[in-house]
Parts: sequence; structure tokens; C-alpha cells
Amino acid sequence: MIIENVAIIGVGLIGGSFALALKENYLAKNIIGVDTNDKNIEKALELGLINESLSLEDAVKKSSLIFLAIPVDATVTIIKKLMGLITPEHIVADAGSTKLAMCKVLEDHPLRKRFVATHPMWGTEHSGPEAAVSGAFKGKACVICDKENSDPDAVETMEFIYKKIGMHLVYMNAQAHDLHAAYVSHISHITSFALANTVLEKEREDDAIFELASGGFESTVRLAKSNAAMWVPIFKQNKENVLDVLNEHIMQLKKFKSCLEKDNFEYLQELIEDANKIQRIIK
Repeated sequence: MIIENVAIIGVGLIGGSFALALKENYLAKNIIGVDTNDKNIEKALELGLINESLSLEDAVKKSSLIFLAIPVDATVTIIKKLMGLITPEHIVADAGSTKLAMCKVLEDHPLRKRFVATHPMWGTEHSGPEAAVSGAFKGKACVICDKENSDPDAVETMEFIYKKIGMHLVYMNAQAHDLHAAYVSHISHITSFALANTVLEKEREDDAIFELASGGFESTVRLAKSNAAMWVPIFKQNKENVLDVLNEHIMQLKKFKSCLEKDNFEYLQELIEDANKIQRIIK
């Protein structure tokens, strides 16, 4: 399967990496970039991520597949306009980290079945087209949500593309996705942001942080470099699930604090050994 024209809305990290994956796997002849940031377009053209840039309206007219890779608040804002431009021959898919808000916005739309709600589970702390990575999606999971609400041919096309670029597929409803994403992705970012702020607040010597920061610290706070413009909308849309996870996380932190306060090192060892069980899942 080779798609003649694919429009990618948002040519940053995810959109740019998706464009690279399409090119490397010979899945698209022509990739059209759409972005409100002219510098992103210029860089994406310079790097060869896209072949041309058009307005949203012209990109929709020319393409058969439209892929949304913009912050989730912007996606919810633009999706109704986009769906008003498409025909029953188009396929629209998104890469958003939250799914329920998007699916609710479209639930009564006459062309809802041309939309496939997807979440390729990959990303880095970097942003912009220059952050695009070759082979980024290989070996990663892609969640397809509410499959039954999309036309079979639209789902099959996206399944084919994701498998071709090396992803394995997971199916769940939008509500379940947002809950699980809060536990395996969103809490990691909040923890990283909070830890970075803790260190910056308590360690006033920049040189000391630079000299002493070990690999463990670097890997833990790496996500703190992630773009606020992307993550605030995710936390906002998934607020209830994120709060639920945060409450559990705070409770776990209190257990560690209590062990140290009470010199209860036996229980501290038990807590750490319990945490070690994650090795059964993550090697």
C-alpha cells in the first residue's frame, strides 16, 4: 500500500518522526506539512521531512490521509473544522496522548467513522521538527481506541501503517486508555517536573548539580525538559485520572518518608523489594 498524498498537521517531534517513518517504509509518495509555525515548516522542508506545505483547506483537498500531531487542546479545537472539510473517502487519525475528550467531541459527527483515534506510545523530551527521529516507532505500542466507532477500511489502513513502521497494536476504549496513560506516562512527567523543581529549589549551586548529577538522576529528570505547551493540556484533559494517580503516588512517598522518620529500615527494605517486582514487566 502506497498512499499518494498524506497531510501531517503539526510537523514537530511526533509529526516529523511519523513523516520519516512513512518515507523510510515507502508508505507515502508525497507528504504535505501543515503548521501554524512558519519556522517549523521551513525546518521540516529543509530536513526533507515533508515535500510541500499547504493551508489546511488545500492539504485536505489534495490528501487522502490526514494525521494530527499537535497538542491535545489544539486538536480538539481544530478537529470539527477539519471534519467539515473531509469527504467519506478521507481518513483522519490523531496521535494525541488523551483520547476521551477527542472522541466525545466527534461522537455525533456525521463523518465520525472516518476518524481513527490512535496513540503511538513514543516520544522524547525534545520538540520541533529538528527533534524528529528515524525509526522512532519500532518496537513501540500503538493504542487504537473505540475501533468499533470507525469504518473498517479506515482502521485497516492505520493498522497497516503502524505495523509497517514497526509498532504492535493495543485496543481499548478511550476512557480506559486515558486511565492507563495516566499511570504509565502522565505521572512520570509530573514526577520528573516536581523532582527538577525540588532540586532547583534546594540546590542553589548550579555547578554542584552539573558535577554531581549521576546517570540515575539524569534519567529520572530527563522528562522535566518536556514542552509545557504540550503537557499542560494533557494534564487538563486527563485531570481526574492524573489526580487519582497523584494521590496514590503521594501515599507511596509518605510511606518512604515515614520509614526514615521512624528508623523503620526493615519496612523500607520491603518497600524497595516490592518495587523491584517491576522487573517482571520492564527488563
